[in-house]
Amino acid sequence: MSKRGRLSVLLGAAPGVGKTFTMLEEGRRLLAEGKDVVIGIVETHGRAATAAMTDGIPAVPRARFAHRGVDLEEMDLAAVLARRPRIALVDELAHTNATGSENEKRWQDVEVLLDAGISVISTLNIQHIESLNDVVEQITRVPQRETVPDSFLRSADQIEVVDLAPQALRDRLSGGFVYPAERIDAALSNYFRLGNLTALRELALIWLADEVDQALKGYRQEQGIDSTWEARERVVVALTGGIEGETLLRRGARIASRSAGGELLAVHVTSQDGLRASNPVALAEQRTLVEKLNGTYHQVIGDDIPTSLVEFARSVNATQLVLGASRRGRLAAAFTGPGIGATVVRESGDIDVHMVNHGAAGRRFALPPLTGALTRKRRILGLVVALLGGPLLTALLSVFRSPESITTDVLSFQLLVVVVALVGGIWPALFAAVLSGLTLDYLFIEPLFTIHIHEPHHLLALCLYVVIASLVSFIVDRAARYTRAARRSAAESELIQTIAGSVLRGDNAVQALVDRTREAFQLPGVRLVRGEDVLARAGEPLPDNRHTEVRIGDDAVLELHGADIAASERRLLAVVTAQLAAALEHQQLEHTAKQIEPIAASDRVRGALLSALSHDLRRPLAAASAAVGGLRAAGPELATADKQELLETADESLTALATLVTDLLDVSRLQTGVLSIADMPTDPAEVIAPALDELHLGPTDVSLALNHGDALAHADPVLLQRVLVNLLANAHRYNPDGPPVHISTSTFGGQLEIRIIDHGPGVPAEKKDDIFLPFQRLGDTDNSTGLGLGLALSRGFVEAMHGTLIPEDSPGGGLTMVISLPTAPADASASETVEDAP
Repeated sequence: MSKRGRLSVLLGAAPGVGKTFTMLEEGRRLLAEGKDVVIGIVETHGRAATAAMTDGIPAVPRARFAHRGVDLEEMDLAAVLARRPRIALVDELAHTNATGSENEKRWQDVEVLLDAGISVISTLNIQHIESLNDVVEQITRVPQRETVPDSFLRSADQIEVVDLAPQALRDRLSGGFVYPAERIDAALSNYFRLGNLTALRELALIWLADEVDQALKGYRQEQGIDSTWEARERVVVALTGGIEGETLLRRGARIASRSAGGELLAVHVTSQDGLRASNPVALAEQRTLVEKLNGTYHQVIGDDIPTSLVEFARSVNATQLVLGASRRGRLAAAFTGPGIGATVVRESGDIDVHMVNHGAAGRRFALPPLTGALTRKRRILGLVVALLGGPLLTALLSVFRSPESITTDVLSFQLLVVVVALVGGIWPALFAAVLSGLTLDYLFIEPLFTIHIHEPHHLLALCLYVVIASLVSFIVDRAARYTRAARRSAAESELIQTIAGSVLRGDNAVQALVDRTREAFQLPGVRLVRGEDVLARAGEPLPDNRHTEVRIGDDAVLELHGADIAASERRLLAVVTAQLAAALEHQQLEHTAKQIEPIAASDRVRGALLSALSHDLRRPLAAASAAVGGLRAAGPELATADKQELLETADESLTALATLVTDLLDVSRLQTGVLSIADMPTDPAEVIAPALDELHLGPTDVSLALNHGDALAHADPVLLQRVLVNLLANAHRYNPDGPPVHISTSTFGGQLEIRIIDHGPGVPAEKKDDIFLPFQRLGDTDNSTGLGLGLALSRGFVEAMHGTLIPEDSPGGGLTMVISLPTAPADASASETVEDAP
C-alpha cells in the first residue's frame, strides 16, 4: 500500500485574491527543483496572466463530457492516476463535476489521488467551507451550492491563506483582472462591496487561526504535554464576586490585547466548602463586562479554590492568571496561613500569575471561616491548641496561684476545652478535657504533684469536663455540616443561575447546558446523543471511552466522560438533566410549531380566497352573463356592430375570468407545494421577447440591455414568461408617461439576474414586503386590475425555480424588481458559484 499523499490548500477570502496564480507559482518552483509536477486541472477563466503561468508545466489532457448538448471539460482522474506524478495541481476544490464523471465533487477526486500516494496542491474560497456556508450567505446574500466538508479540509497537511487587502482586490476588479468589463459594475455593487470583502477576509483569518489552534491542541494531547505553550496569550481572570472584579477584568483585557489573537477568559470557582461570600449582582455585572471585552465567562465547582483555578487554567492552555490581592488583613492572614493567591503561585508552574492590588485589599478583618464538617487540618489544629494552650495556661495560672483561686483555675481550663472543641472538634476536645483534669489534680489540688482522686466529686468534675467537651464538639460539628450543606446549595444555585443566564442571553439552550455540565463537574467531555445523532457536545471523550450515561427523557442519553459523579453531586446532576429534558421538549415544540405554520398560512390564504371570490370574480362573470343574455334577447334584430360589441365584451370578460381562475389555481398549487416545474437551461432573451409581445410593448415602451452573454438560467420558460409579464405590466401601469421601462440582464456569483426598472412613484421601504402578499394591491381600489395575486405568484414562481425576487429602489426614483436565477453550465468553465480568480 502506497504512502498517502500530502494535501496543501490555498485558501482565499474571495475570488481574485490570487490563489490559482500562487498555486502555479509553487508548481513552477517545485518543477525547477526537479520535482515531478503536472497540472490536473486549472481554471483560468480567460485571464491572460493565469494562462501564462501554465506555460512550461506539464498538463494531463482533460476528459470531455456531453451534457444537454454542451461539451464540458473536467479533470481526467484516470489519466492522472495512470501518469502517477509526484505532485498534481488541482484548481477549485469545491467544483461540481459534470454528469458522467467518476465522482460528483472534485474534492472526492482529490481524495482518490491522495490515497494513491499523489500529493495535491489545490485552491478554495472561504465561502465553500461547509460550516461557513450559511455565514457567508448572510454576509453577501449570495447562496453557495458547492461546499467542501470541514472534516476533509481539516485533514489537509497544510492550509495557507492567500491574502489581499479588500481595496486592493476592488482595484484589481476595476482594472479588469478578475471579470470581463460587462460584469465589473454588478460585481462591485454586490458581492465585492468593501464591507463584504472585509468580513470575508476576517472570517478566513479566524478560521485558519482556529484550525492552527485545534492542531496544536491535538498535538499536545497526542504527546501528553501538560505544560503551557505560549503560542497565543490566554489570560484567565479569577472572579470572586467581590467589588474588585471589574478592575481585574480590565487588567486582564489589557494583557490579552498586547498580543495578536489574545483571549480573555473569566472564571468563578464555586466551592462546596470554604467559599467566601459572593455577590450575585456583582457577578452578573462582571459577566456582562466580560462579553463587552470580547471574553468568555466560565463557572466551575471545586472543593479547593486554588487547585480548581490552576486546573482550569491548564485545561485551556492559559499563559496568564490574574488574581486580586487578598482582602484579608495581616491579623487574619497570620491566623489562617497562606491565602488563595500564594497557593496559586506555588501550584501554577509555568503559568504567569499577576496579583493585582485593589481598593478592597486588606480592608477588613474576618474570623477564620469554619469550613464544613471538620477537616483533618482543623483536627490537627485543635490538637496543637490543646498541646500548646495547656502548658501556657498552666504557667500563667501558677504565677497567680492561691488557696482562693481554685475556682478561677477550673473555669480557665474549662474555657480551654471549649476553645479546643470549637477549633478541632470532639477528639481534640476530649484530649484537652482529660489533660486539663489531670493538670488540675496534679498541680492545683492538694496534695500537689500527685494524681490521686480522694473525693468522688473530683471524679465527677472530670466526667463533666468530658461531657461538656463532647456537647460543644457535637454542636460545632453539626453547625459545620449545616454550613457545608448551605454553601453547597448556594454553589448549585449559582451554577443553575449561570445556566439560566446563558439560555436567556440567547445561547442555544441545549448546548449551554452541556457546556456548563462539563465545567461544573470538571469532566474531559460531555455528549448528548439521541440514537446515532449527537445533539450537543463539549470537550473530547477519554481515549478509553469511559463514561457514565444518564437518560434524558424517552430517547436521549447524556454521556459524562471521565470519573464517576460523586453521590453528593447527584442532586445537581438531577437538576441539570431536568433542565436538559425541558430544553429538548421545548425544541420539539418549536419544531412542531414550525410544521404548523404552513397550515395556518394556508388557512389564511383560503380565507382570503373566499373573500376574493365573493367580489372580484363577480365582475367579469356578470359582464359575460349580461353580454350573452343581451345577444340571446335581441336575436336576429340586433345590429351587426352591437352584436360585435357584445361578443367582444363577453370574450374579454371570459378571458379575464380564465386568467383569475388560473391565478387562483396557481396560488393553490404553490401553497400545497405541488406546482409542476419544467426546469431546463433557458436563455432570458427567448423569454423576454414573447413577454413583450403578449403585452404589446414596443421600443417606445421598453429599453433593453442584455449583458448575460451565452449564460443560461435554470428555469421553467413558461413560468418565467408569466413572471416577466406580471412585472412588466406592473411597471408599465405605474409608469405610463415616464421614461421607458428598462430591462437588463447580467451574471454574478453563479446567478443570472434580470432587472425590470421603472421610474414611477416607487414603494416605501416599509411596504416592500407587503406587495408580495396575496389578495391586496397596496391600497389600490381599482377592482379592474384583478385579485392582487400577480406579485405573490411571481415571487412564488421564482422561488419554485430556486431563485429570488427582490424589490430595490431605482436610482433617481422608482422601483427595480430583480429576478435572480441559478445559471446552467454552458462550458467547462461554468459553475454554479462565484468563479475563482488567480
